[in-house]
Amino acid sequence: MIQDANLAGSFALPGSSLKLNRMGYGAMQLAGKRGDKRVWGPPNDVEKAIRVLREAVASGVNHIDTADFYGPHVTNQIIRKALLPYPDDLVIVTKVGARRGEDGSWIHALSQGELTAAVHDNLRNLGLDALDVVNLRVGGVMGPMGGSIEEPFTALAELQQKSLIRHIGVSNVTPAQIAEARRIAPIVCVQNQYNLAHRADDALVADLAHDGIAYVPFFPLGGFSPLQSSNLSEAASRLNGTPLQVALAWLLQRSSNILVIPGTSSLDHLRENLNAATLQLPADILVQLDAVSRQNPTA
Repeated sequence: MIQDANLAGSFALPGSSLKLNRMGYGAMQLAGKRGDKRVWGPPNDVEKAIRVLREAVASGVNHIDTADFYGPHVTNQIIRKALLPYPDDLVIVTKVGARRGEDGSWIHALSQGELTAAVHDNLRNLGLDALDVVNLRVGGVMGPMGGSIEEPFTALAELQQKSLIRHIGVSNVTPAQIAEARRIAPIVCVQNQYNLAHRADDALVADLAHDGIAYVPFFPLGGFSPLQSSNLSEAASRLNGTPLQVALAWLLQRSSNILVIPGTSSLDHLRENLNAATLQLPADILVQLDAVSRQNPTA
């Protein structure tokens, strides 16, 4: 049972009327069979996935992160089946910039034609006339890559001018690429890898907070290899929580512009994740957790 419907407060996206509860939900794990890390094909139990989405929204989540290349098409179609007609305050954030090979591989898809097709795929499979937020996903599997993003970002800005997209964000990017994007059009969010053990973006989080831009960590719990740390386990034991709850609570206390999007296909894990919004980490535990990235920088 969720103890606090506030879900760690809300964040207003810049230049918009959208207010997102800071504890969101990432839909990636709704695609694919149990144990298949490719995010490929339908889940074992579509009705269970629908129940997870409906409980998330009923518990106060109003920010769902998705992409039409999850599945592909699978997560968006499940979201549509579960939640349409969408609640007025629900914000669906999607990503473009990739497509899937027949073997499930992840392939860059950053040309104007590919981005336009991806936006229309998202609109169709979600059952929407316009997308609330679209993140341009660039970089590689292991993190951001250098180089200009002017061409693909401009393509999204043009789709925004056609009213197919309301707001734009960027994902898997460097600070230089963020600055380049902002010279072309305003952005409302940045989505990069960040968690207790991966803190290369510490300065970026602060810079974006200063400008009122949301920072949304992907792999907030370490990805497919969950965070492992004796400091984390000790903190969880002291707080009567789980290590993953403490990792999420740390992100929520790290900066007021951080929005978290833990994903799961399990109702029990969903409830565990959402209850992380009720944890308050005292100062001495925060100091203890700050040592995690120094002790295990590749966790």
